[in-house]
Amino acid sequence: MDKNSKIYVAGGTGLVGSAIIRKLKEKGYKNIVSTYHNRKPIDNEVEWHKLDLTNQENVKDFFESVRPEYVFLAAAKVGGIVANNTYRADFIYENLQIQNNVIYNAYKYNVKKLMFLGSTCIYPKNCPQPIKEEYLLTGELEYTNEPYAIAKIAGINMCESFNLQYGTNFISVMPTNLYGENDNFDLEKSHVLPALIRKIHLAKALSEENFDEIRRDLNKNPIENISGNASEEDILKILKKYGVTKNQVEIWGSGKPKREFLYSDDMADACVFLMENVDFKDIVNIHYGKNTTCDITEYKTKEIRKTQINIGTGKDISIKELAEMIKDIIGFKGEFYFNTSKPDGTMRKVTDVSKLHSLGWRHKVELEDGIKKIYEWYRK
Repeated sequence: MDKNSKIYVAGGTGLVGSAIIRKLKEKGYKNIVSTYHNRKPIDNEVEWHKLDLTNQENVKDFFESVRPEYVFLAAAKVGGIVANNTYRADFIYENLQIQNNVIYNAYKYNVKKLMFLGSTCIYPKNCPQPIKEEYLLTGELEYTNEPYAIAKIAGINMCESFNLQYGTNFISVMPTNLYGENDNFDLEKSHVLPALIRKIHLAKALSEENFDEIRRDLNKNPIENISGNASEEDILKILKKYGVTKNQVEIWGSGKPKREFLYSDDMADACVFLMENVDFKDIVNIHYGKNTTCDITEYKTKEIRKTQINIGTGKDISIKELAEMIKDIIGFKGEFYFNTSKPDGTMRKVTDVSKLHSLGWRHKVELEDGIKKIYEWYRK
């Protein structure tokens, strides 16, 4: 990529896409195009297009008129364990539609390079730890997010297949659990880290009888249509439903599962680094232990699979330890209730990032510093 290349970031208003856009701008890229569906963008330095990526004809028209040279496919339907398990059909259908439309049209309109972003939930539930890229499809998936994971596995294979059949340069990256600016703090649909931040923040406000802060929070992001304009009784009722009281915060599961977390700006830095420096043939060369690059056509007689690259820190923390860290940062004095009638999900999930390290990239933001940054962003 050069600084004037037309770069399309699909999903530019989300956690992942917005971080990639910030990183591209920071590095001096000037011709950034992005699309949005529901969340209205506020960055005037980006060329925005309203687009439903599940609509095949609309995506075709977009590629035909805009003609991007490089694509970051960061758009997806995402959510935490509750959303994944509740909206199973939506998660597999919409994610397959989005990636099929974007990847196919990237091929059709001669995109020079595409990056497909997935998630480490693609790996088996009882995967050996830390998780190497080669462990893909070696065991049963975690049931609660199986539809989403299957869609992402299909995306990896689609990129590999287009590369092998048509000579495209499509690469796949699998970030670990992300957090950062523009995260989803909806208590019904969010991932664990933003959900804990919001619940602990609201519990602290309750303990301090700071109802102005609670109303401000709910006006910004209502819970089941309960906004800050609702009665105090209704607000307390909905907060209690989601396990938030002035003395206690409910957390699903035992608190024992261990997870790895990566700050979204670090993830974006890794993605831009790989787009600038690593092609599909380089990844295949690593896969086969070769020291020199060669044309991908030389591998057509071999079985090319599992070429995705993990993006993470290689460090994990238990949910209980994470909650205590957030509690200390926010300053909540109450207790946690671990509801063991709710699912834990996979007990441990930490990535092996040796392939990423061998390519020349390592994370910079440690978890405690990242949580402080995102909590300050959330409060503002």
